[in-house]
Amino acid sequence: MVTPILDEGAKGVFIISATPFQTDGSLDLESTDRMVDYYLEAGVSGMTILGVMGEAPKLTPDESMAFCQRVLTRVDSRVPIVVGVSAPSLGSIESFTGKVMDAGASGVMVAPMPGLRTDRQIENYFHDVCSTTGETPIVLQDYPPSTGVYFSVDLLNKLFADLPSLKILKHEESPGLRKVSQFRADEEGGNRRRISVLVGNGALYLPQELNRGVDGAMTGFAFAEMMVQVCTMHAAGKTEEAEDLFDAYLPLVRHEQQIGIGLSLRKEVLRRRGVISSAATRKPGPALDKTDEAELTMLLNRLNRNLEALGKTPYSYSS
Repeated sequence: MVTPILDEGAKGVFIISATPFQTDGSLDLESTDRMVDYYLEAGVSGMTILGVMGEAPKLTPDESMAFCQRVLTRVDSRVPIVVGVSAPSLGSIESFTGKVMDAGASGVMVAPMPGLRTDRQIENYFHDVCSTTGETPIVLQDYPPSTGVYFSVDLLNKLFADLPSLKILKHEESPGLRKVSQFRADEEGGNRRRISVLVGNGALYLPQELNRGVDGAMTGFAFAEMMVQVCTMHAAGKTEEAEDLFDAYLPLVRHEQQIGIGLSLRKEVLRRRGVISSAATRKPGPALDKTDEAELTMLLNRLNRNLEALGKTPYSYSS
């Protein structure tokens, strides 16, 4: 099958995939298959693998490639797959980009190298990245809490105007609503071509970001179907209905955003939903204690009550 195109028209939900592990810390490829099936059944427009929340830095190069190939095989070109390739060296980015694109990925995601401080340094870095990766479509990840690198809107305008292989902005600065508005206003003013903007931060601000003109989400909240439904309803003009649905999940969205244990919470929800077999994260990493688990149970029960109040079907979970 033909590899799906990744371009400036990307919209909807590009789920940030978890990386399933067995309890001994090894890759769980059977759970990977179930996880991919779940994401596709939820209606995602694409998938992003080996991101920060995919524990990419904890994988060996062979494991990263094995996971990538398993996902690509299971997806079978039904949606675009973006692969995180951020690395300290351009050589590593070039090598891994070549491998995943040859395997059938639609594009790659690159965050700036930590330590870049000035607009000129950031600009030079992305010129080097784009020169290294050629015509490979790139998602530019703007996530200052992780990288310590801050993009001004003027710099983003210049990068997207000068570098045609940059196709999508993954916007994760917080607070960042005004930044989205300014970015869209500059497009409407004719400063550069229109760019797809997909937002992260666990979808914490998704309804407001959609109102500001983003095209969807690129994040990994454990209920992908909620984000898909919110984006679909918003696109159909049902903004109040979309926000009502989002509000039902909001306590869990917020809870999953905790620094440190957020990924463990996300994986535990996926485990209880039967998507993956184990909630294990690759060591070193946090694990939930009994109080954390009881707290999560309370929030999942609250979600079901919220859904019933909206006339929607509640979830069932394993123990």
